[in-house]
Amino acid sequence: MSSSIKSSFVNGRFVQPRGDEQILENRNPSEPADIVDRFARADSELTCAAVEAADAAAPAWANSNPQVRADVLDRIGTEILQRREELARLLAREEGKVVREALGEVDRAGRSFKFFAQEALRSAGEKYDSVRPGVGIDTIRHPIGVVGIISPWNFPIAIPAWKIAPALCFGNCVVFKPAELVPSSAWALAEIISRSGLPAGVFNMLIGPGSRVGDALMRHPMVRAISFTGSEQTGRQIAAAAVERMAKVQLEMGGKNPLIVLDDADIELALDATIQGSFFSTGQRCTASSRLIVTDGIYTEFVTRLVERTRALKVGNALDASTDIGPVVDEKQLESDLAFIQSGLAEGATLACGGNRAAVEGGGFYLNPGVFLDVKSHMRIYREEIFGPVLSVLKVRNYEEAFAAAEDTEFGLSAGIITSSLKYAEHFKRHSSAGMVMVNLATAGVDYHVPFGGNRGSSYGPREQGTYAREFFTKVKTCYQRSN
Repeated sequence: MSSSIKSSFVNGRFVQPRGDEQILENRNPSEPADIVDRFARADSELTCAAVEAADAAAPAWANSNPQVRADVLDRIGTEILQRREELARLLAREEGKVVREALGEVDRAGRSFKFFAQEALRSAGEKYDSVRPGVGIDTIRHPIGVVGIISPWNFPIAIPAWKIAPALCFGNCVVFKPAELVPSSAWALAEIISRSGLPAGVFNMLIGPGSRVGDALMRHPMVRAISFTGSEQTGRQIAAAAVERMAKVQLEMGGKNPLIVLDDADIELALDATIQGSFFSTGQRCTASSRLIVTDGIYTEFVTRLVERTRALKVGNALDASTDIGPVVDEKQLESDLAFIQSGLAEGATLACGGNRAAVEGGGFYLNPGVFLDVKSHMRIYREEIFGPVLSVLKVRNYEEAFAAAEDTEFGLSAGIITSSLKYAEHFKRHSSAGMVMVNLATAGVDYHVPFGGNRGSSYGPREQGTYAREFFTKVKTCYQRSN
């Protein structure tokens, strides 16, 4: 087998390919003939070896000096930020996100590691007075042990970072499975982590299919917790498997996020928030605003200008600095997006612009961003997550109808409103069922140091990111002591 074949990272080293593995070709969605990297696929046997290595390393890492953990995480974050342009171009090349957005993602990954470097030094407990005289009570937190991390393809370095960093920070050992569509960014992150000073076995990375690696990981008895971001269907399977063996589980599974535009909205701000939230990252964000709800007083002017702005977006190669919208991630995703568009047309919606495959040099998986008008709330394009640059616009009479329409969903990740009314803004923040609420901002775009997550079918388990990450990656022990 060629030395150019890359492989998984297990027990402190990159595994030497045996020569009989299946080979994964990582192709550039902007130019599918461009092979970014080749990888030897891991199997269930290698997955078990990674879990066993993590389990063996767990006691020592759980009791390690917090300064050691802080220094390791800080070194990882520093190198990510130092190599931001190189890593961003790699990300853009393998996932299709335009370079300026990829730079932002890499920055977020580096900052996540640096944030949790400091959290490692802030180990927190609580002291209570007992109702019994002479008795003191303390609570202390311990790491869980071996944590399985399964990440999606749409944020190939940021999401792994905001899962891996807190897991290591709080003394857990990690077995990480990235999505097979984006192995190169994961491999680059693993290579940086491999030189950070972590003991062998504390961090492991497996490149392989979910049917073998993911399944073995979620069912292994030594894996005491699973943090997953991906589809709702897969998330439910992981939850069922975890509950069966009493393992902890954290799931982020998508959204169908509403953005309300009221008559009193600043129209330029509303247009910017809509374009950014609906179409940037090619609409491939779980926080994207794929449902636009507009009151009728502003509707005609707003949708006219929205269609003009959408048509002006440049679709092209993700590495071209002038590109606004890159390709969707692969042919399968493009076919899925086009099928949704046909569904919208068949149900009677009007495609005001886009929604067709774009011809761009290199033959990539390009889709002109589409805007649907005359949308009804029962339509698939309005109810189901498309995960592409396709926006459905619903016309309503007033705030009350807009709020009811925003709530009419099985998801609950992010929701936004554009208004100059303090009354409606405050009502929306207080009463929205979404886990994250945006006022006069796009629904997509969140900071790395605050809790991330939703409700209903979007999320399950404790929140990710920030100080809230402690809730998932640690367990609490309550200690009583008599003083005499």
